[in-house]
Amino acid sequence: MEKMNQAFEKMKMLVGVEVDDEREASTATIDDGSSSWFMDDFNRNCTLSTKQRFYGFAICFVAGVTCTLMSMLVFFNPIKFGIAFTLGNMLSLGSTAFLIGPKRQVTMMLDPVRIYATAIYLASMIFALFGALYVHNKLLTLLSLILEFGALIWYSLSYIPFARSMVSKVMVSCLDTEF
Repeated sequence: MEKMNQAFEKMKMLVGVEVDDEREASTATIDDGSSSWFMDDFNRNCTLSTKQRFYGFAICFVAGVTCTLMSMLVFFNPIKFGIAFTLGNMLSLGSTAFLIGPKRQVTMMLDPVRIYATAIYLASMIFALFGALYVHNKLLTLLSLILEFGALIWYSLSYIPFARSMVSKVMVSCLDTEF
């Protein structure tokens, strides 16, 4: 049992959760109205222990990856593929909210460095679902999925230091040819 506690402590440090933060979150009480913002109230009501956070993350992430991989079975039907692929992306994106909390997740997504990638990523998910569920247009769904995949890569690269500039330089050097 001691080894499990040590492993959880290491995971807490890896994620950025401190033991004091967890104790404060579990004993949080409602203020006298000084913070009435929706996300503050949402975070206050969604306090989870570290073990619950890791279980929630693991379940959501595995479900998201499973949906994404299962979408490959219906690859040649763009509508079903679009629904499964987008659902997998939404679950995978939501899984990180278990680790860092929904307020911090939204704050990080709206950071000026990744605001455009976030907007394109979320809009492409909405367009993919719109094209698949409402319009039933295979071309619109397929184009939205290509945009979604590209936005997912660009969004993910924003969390890695210097990754975007490196990929940009590689793409420019590959595409910069003289005939």
